[in-house]
Amino acid sequence: MAETPVLDPVEEEDEDEAGEYHPRLRLSRRGIVVLSALGALLLGAAGWLVFFSSVLDVRVVAVQGLAGDHLTAHQVREALGDGESGPLARVDLAQAERRVEALPRVAKAEVWRGWPHTLRIKVTERRAVAAVKTPEGAYGQVDSAGFTFATEPTAPEGVPVVELALSQQANDASAVFPREELLRSAITVAAGLPEAVRKQAGTVRVQSFDDIQLQLADGAVVRWGSAERTSRKAQVLTALLNRKARIYDVSAPEAPGVGG
Repeated sequence: MAETPVLDPVEEEDEDEAGEYHPRLRLSRRGIVVLSALGALLLGAAGWLVFFSSVLDVRVVAVQGLAGDHLTAHQVREALGDGESGPLARVDLAQAERRVEALPRVAKAEVWRGWPHTLRIKVTERRAVAAVKTPEGAYGQVDSAGFTFATEPTAPEGVPVVELALSQQANDASAVFPREELLRSAITVAAGLPEAVRKQAGTVRVQSFDDIQLQLADGAVVRWGSAERTSRKAQVLTALLNRKARIYDVSAPEAPGVGG
């Protein structure tokens, strides 16, 4: 009796409709090890190229967002220190932002990578909303958060000067409303003024916590009251300024008044 030939199971799987056999390509264990080692070698080379070699070093630090001449791109780059050198991939972006934000004139900094060689920095500068005269006669520029970021011999144009002309009552109440709080109140008022009104306000004069006045450039006086409801008072004042007067009273914004 003739024996039935036994087919290799692998060959049976690879037999096509035409009855032809196609041997399956199989990697030996040694081949797998070699390919794995080659892949690891390539990944290691790529990592070294990106993180340790000088091929992708920082070559340009691009600074944007500067508003004037007081803060320069050179000062921003200097603030980075050694953070602007070496491979771009290894730059600590968070640390770079902190270093730039340490500059007094910088309110916020954003730092990101611009491949292959550029470190990009976007700066938001602080903007003065008021100037506070120092005992030495200079003027501290204060932003809306009450931070003094620069001191110059003269007050910047278009920014009201905060002046404390405290009444006896205010001096007697200094334990309740200290000088620092009164200054903050004046800065709150200055920061809440619309740009057009701020340019007209030559002085923000504080006589007490609830007696703040604006001296406008044309000599008119605005009775502001306290710093509370500054936003609403600013809206009312903007409407009142359409009428020519010597006195504008917005201390009670629901019942404003004009005089003179």
